[in-house]
Formats: sequence, C-alpha cells, structure tokens
Amino acid sequence: MKGYYGKLLEINLTTKEIKKVKIPERDIKLFIGGRGLGVKILWDKLPKPGIDPLSPENPLLFMPGSFSGLPIPSSSRTCVVTKSPRTSAISRKYKYGSTVSYSNVGGFLGPEIKFAGYDGICIVGKAKDPVYIKIEDDNVEILDASQYWGMKTDEFDKTLIRDLADRRFETCYIGPAGENKVPMACILHTAARAAGRGGIGAVMGSKNLKAIAVKGTMSIKLARHKEYLDLLSKVRKSFKNDNTGLLNWWRKDGTAGGLTGSSERGTQAVKNYSEGTFIEADKIGAEANRQKVWKRDIACFSCVLACKKSGIAKGAYKVMVHDGPEYETGTMLGANLLISDIVGLHKLIAVCDDYGIDIISVGNTIGFLMEAFEKGIINQDYLDGISLKWGDIEASLELIRKITYKEGIGKKACKGAKYLSEDIGRGSDKFAIHVKGHELAAWNVPVNSDYWTITYATSNRGACHLNGGKISMQNKSALIDSIACCSFAQEWYRGDLAYSKFLSAITGFDWTEEELLKAGERIFTLEKMFNYREGFRIEDDTLPAKFFENKFTVGKYKGAIVDKTEFKTQLASYYKQRNWDAKTSRPKDEVLKELDLDFVI
Repeated sequence: MKGYYGKLLEINLTTKEIKKVKIPERDIKLFIGGRGLGVKILWDKLPKPGIDPLSPENPLLFMPGSFSGLPIPSSSRTCVVTKSPRTSAISRKYKYGSTVSYSNVGGFLGPEIKFAGYDGICIVGKAKDPVYIKIEDDNVEILDASQYWGMKTDEFDKTLIRDLADRRFETCYIGPAGENKVPMACILHTAARAAGRGGIGAVMGSKNLKAIAVKGTMSIKLARHKEYLDLLSKVRKSFKNDNTGLLNWWRKDGTAGGLTGSSERGTQAVKNYSEGTFIEADKIGAEANRQKVWKRDIACFSCVLACKKSGIAKGAYKVMVHDGPEYETGTMLGANLLISDIVGLHKLIAVCDDYGIDIISVGNTIGFLMEAFEKGIINQDYLDGISLKWGDIEASLELIRKITYKEGIGKKACKGAKYLSEDIGRGSDKFAIHVKGHELAAWNVPVNSDYWTITYATSNRGACHLNGGKISMQNKSALIDSIACCSFAQEWYRGDLAYSKFLSAITGFDWTEEELLKAGERIFTLEKMFNYREGFRIEDDTLPAKFFENKFTVGKYKGAIVDKTEFKTQLASYYKQRNWDAKTSRPKDEVLKELDLDFVI
C-alpha cells in the first residue's frame, strides 16, 4: 500500500528481541495511522482487561500518522498510545482497570520515524537496567543509559545529542518524574514539546527506558505523485495568501493568545475552577510575554504557524524559556493558582518540563490542595510543613519537587486529585476536578456548558479539552490525530484541499470525506470499547460536582453554573445519536458491525 511501509518496529526490552512486524493492510485502511492504528494495536496486544499499566506487558506505542514525513504543512504530529496509569472506574471491576491513553506531540519525531522506514514503534517488556534505544534505519540497538538515569530533561537533551555526535537524531525522553513512575509523568521532545497527558512517561519509566533516538534516510513512495504535488502547491499558497487572520494570530501569540481571551469569555480555569475570569490575566498574557520575554518564534516540521515561543524571563528568577506559556500551561500554573508573576510562572513551567511532568495535571492537583488548605480541610502537617496559599510560587515549586521524587506528601499528590480526595475525605471530592481520574484541562465549564460538559464527560482518555463537544468533532479529532495533522491548521484543509484529497493521492485509494470521518468514528468507538472492556460504564461519563454547585462570583459571567438536569438530558441525547446503550453506554452491536468492529463484540 503506497504511503506506508506496512511495518511496525517491535522491541522487547526483556528479551532484547527486535522485530520488524508486518501491519495488515486492512488495519491501515480501517484505522489510518497515528492514534487510530495505535489503538488497534493496543487492543490486539492486550486481549485481557485489568493488566497493570506499569507492568512489562503494557505496550508503549509511538505512532506517526499517514501524513508524517511528507512536507504537508502542519502535519508533524506523533501519537503515543498505551494503557493509562491515570484513570480508574467508579465501580472498579478490575484492580488495574483503566482507560486507553493517547498523547500527541509535534516537532520532528514522527517524521524521523517515517524516514527510518517504520509506520510505528512498539515497545514491550522491561529492561533490567536503564537503557535507551538507538535507531538508524534498519540498525536498531538497545544501549546502556545508566549514566543518564536521574538527569533532568534539559541536561539530558544536550548530553545525549553530544554523545551521539550527530544532530540529525531526533529524540524523546523522560525526566525524573518518569523514572520514578509518577502517574502524571510525560515524555519530552526538543526540550519543551511534550506528549503530556495520560501518564505515558510513567509507562516509559516502568520499562527502564530513558530515551529513543532515531535517524533515517528512507522516503515514502506515493501512489499519485503529480496529484500530490499539485495539492501541496495549492495548500502552500492557501497558507501564504491567508485571508482569515489565523496565520498571523498563531505566529504572533501562539496559544497564549487565549490567556486573556478566555478570561474575558469566562471560560478560564481560575482558583481551582471556582471562577472563569482571572482579573490579572493581562499580566501573563501574550502581549506581556511578547514585550518582556519572547525573543523567537519556533515551528514544527513543515509548519508555517510557528506557534511555539522562546526567550528569557528575568526578575526574581532568571529562566530560559524553551516554550511558553501556552494557554494550558499559563492557565494551570498561573490563573488556576492565582499566580500573576510572569517570571514566577515561567519558572514553574520550566521546572515541570525539566522534571518531565504533565503541567495540566500537576497544576490541577496543586489547585485542589490549595483549596483544601484554604478551607481548613488539610493543614501544614498534611503538606510536610508547606503553607500552600493561593499565589505562592515557592510553595508550588516545593510541592512539584516532592511530587516528582515521591517525597512525603508527594507520594500521595503524584496520584492526582481523585486519589487525594479519597485520602483526605471530608467532602473534598466536591472540588476534585477530574473525570475518570484524569484531571481537567484549562477550560472551565459553566460558560458554554453545552459544549464543555460533553467534551469532558465523554472523552475516552479521561477529561480532555481536545475531545470536542459534538459527535462530528470527536470523530474528526480522532481522524486528525491519526493522519498526523495539527488541529490548529484545520481551516486550510477544506473543499478541494480536504484531507481526503491528500490521502487519496498518497495511497492511490479514492477516499471521500465521509469515509474518513467514518474512520474517525471507528477509532473513537474502538477506544470506547477498550474502556468498556476495562470496566467503565455510564456512571463514569460524568463531571466534577463543583460545576453543579459553585457559581462564579467574578466578571461578566458572575452566577454561571451548570444545570445538572440539562447535563443529564444532553448526555442522554448524545448516547441516542451515537446509538449507544442508554443504560451502560456500550456501543450497540449494530453500530460495531457498521463500523467493521465485529471483532470486539
């Protein structure tokens, strides 16, 4: 099949066996690549539910998409797929029952995996001692990483490239959080790009795998090269002649442009989601960063958006800024903790990246503990003497350190808001902001609740802001993660430049947009069935109690709250439209057959 190698690189760290495994062409056609193909492989490799996510049996999959390795603008994404160490069902059927986990990262890793001649990498087993994997086309080695174990990500990134003596290698790696199997650890690439969500760094650490370094010289064969080149020329002109204003917006502000905008719209996570408006948002917003911090705009492979920002923050701290703040990082460690010191915010972000920890989950967790401390539900004894008050940068830095090294309170806090609320009790579950154990991202719910309630409640990896509040958006999101395109660039791929046109030219199969969206639905539904097999039921598709009980008191959306009855009605309508069982949320057999998912019945 053109556009693919039909080959998965499978590495067993226990036996040190390295295989090139054929991927069935049917699987490629049905699940496309990236997130979709990763979930299908995960399903096949974990036929029994309840496997410990940190056990050697759990596969860790690095999956570029069908556009990866081609100079199609904004198509460099890689999906890391595994079974989540972050999530659990309300009524546990299995001790280790958890959801699928997929985490997306941009940069240059996915294209380089394709250049090396693979449609994906699958890692199973556990090395006896720390190792890293070095891939140069067909030459694959498992090498000693003992000298790197314990290094933070910034130091390691520089050291490994120096030791490899070749800057053409693209790398991804974990920091101390992943090494210590912290359930909210992430995987880093190019210093600050992160596959951040779902605890995938802990899975990598559980395998004693510090890093992957990959370099390739292969090129992908296309079915209809002239047709592809014509599409490529047209889409490049479309970006160049942009009349939407989006291109300049991304280049100027990146996602940090949302820090003030979201606050004005009442959709920002502020003070552990108690408010939707941060009255000091302008102090940490894009304009403030452009004036005081940012020096350079950075792009991923073959991307013209250049939404990543870097520079130097000077003040009480001096911080090299590799990337940020983005909207999520700026909100979760800024507005959500009532921190408006721009340099202090950058310090928090840089430290989290250096430790290799998910900023969304850690910011959410600290916000939960700050509220519990404010309410007098916990005291300094519970927090190892830390006075965890709103806006306190030093206290937050110390708590992040303890979480990373599982020291004292960090042993509990590293497990997130759900675990802490169960440990603390005393009604703290009322303000623990998670779904299925996975902490919410930086978008608050009461304003535009019709969208955000469905977005968070029905996400297959636990709370996810990229899930989409409508069925069509969820299916398209799954598709985009599978072809490896960036969601920021969707506006340029419409009509004669639709994704289906590109995939048809690449593969030689004539795809329609409807067929591709059906593939997205197939992928989303397979994820749902993975979760169902792990014991998740309709009661797990819910929201934190706080959204039904807390009213905003600040800004023009003062009084905003989620109506619980309306939410339940909306959720019932969602199941009906998907034709999922109204009592269990399981997709009906007729749906599974229509989507060619007979094998899961």
